[in-house]
Amino acid sequence: MFPQGQGEASARGTTMEGDCLSCVKYLMFIFNFFIFLGGTFLLGVAIWVLVDPTGFREIVAANPLLFTGVYVILAMGSMLFLLGFLGCCGAIRENKCLLLFFFLLILIIFLAELAAAILAFIFREHLTRDYFTKELKTYYYGSNNTDVFTATWNTIMTTFECCGVNSAEDFDEHSLFRRLNPGRVVPEVCCQRSDLGMNKEDCIGGISIHNKGCYSAVVDYFETYIYMAGALAIVVLTIELFAMVFAMCLFRGIQ
Repeated sequence: MFPQGQGEASARGTTMEGDCLSCVKYLMFIFNFFIFLGGTFLLGVAIWVLVDPTGFREIVAANPLLFTGVYVILAMGSMLFLLGFLGCCGAIRENKCLLLFFFLLILIIFLAELAAAILAFIFREHLTRDYFTKELKTYYYGSNNTDVFTATWNTIMTTFECCGVNSAEDFDEHSLFRRLNPGRVVPEVCCQRSDLGMNKEDCIGGISIHNKGCYSAVVDYFETYIYMAGALAIVVLTIELFAMVFAMCLFRGIQ
């Protein structure tokens, strides 16, 4: 038999281990609950973009990179939603198989999100002013055309009350619009709405038009949301990292 002092020390050690295990379990539950909330938020944002009736859906659909990004957010949100739920269940029930499965899946998602962030940084030059200006001059037909690209730009210029990428000067003599519409300086959607009815001819001739470019208008409108999305991404990655650490600690601590 062990001496009495050694037995008491062993009992205290076992109690401390049990307390630490309980602490890790509840911390993991909390972190997974935040993952669950993050997944719910991403799902909500992706669904809102896909069903938004105010025109943002057309803006996204016109750009393959943005269109793909929405579905990536939708997939990531779904996975985080499911993983947060499974992680909470695995922590409370102390199921080693479920915890290991959770750790491997969230590790894959963590690496995928890092890869997506790196790719977005690498291909950011495809979303510059020069890129959009070149596309507008090459493929924009006019206000009444039903071409997808043209209709999308019409929606943007109407929704944000802007004209061109940088300004109305984007519709110069080298643009497709000016070649297809002789005598017109800007499309009708560039007209200020109050002057569209009375001074339509003056407007399309370059008078009473919106002076602000759409690039600045869109960036200004979504600037706050862009910073919020970046901050949220950092928070989500941090939470995922801690969740993996707690999952492995709880996995190793369960007897």
